[in-house]
Amino acid sequence: MAAHATPHFHNQPGVPRVRVSAREFMCVGALPPFDHPHIFIDMGDADEAICPYCSTLYVFDASLRGPCEPPECVFDPQSTSAAA
Repeated sequence: MAAHATPHFHNQPGVPRVRVSAREFMCVGALPPFDHPHIFIDMGDADEAICPYCSTLYVFDASLRGPCEPPECVFDPQSTSAAA
């Protein structure tokens, strides 16, 4: 079993950019059932990445205290599958 889970983010609010504290994550686009295929994004050394499905701009910010800003853009696949 993995030591940590890959963070998942969405842009349901439609904000111009989502600031994230991880350079590797999954983008789901919007909340289910309107999500796109959950894709892995690896920024590498870059500070920005654009999702090829939904065009969300993700910006790396090491100073964030939580996983992302705005905080409502965190997606928890565990709670979604448990609710289904």
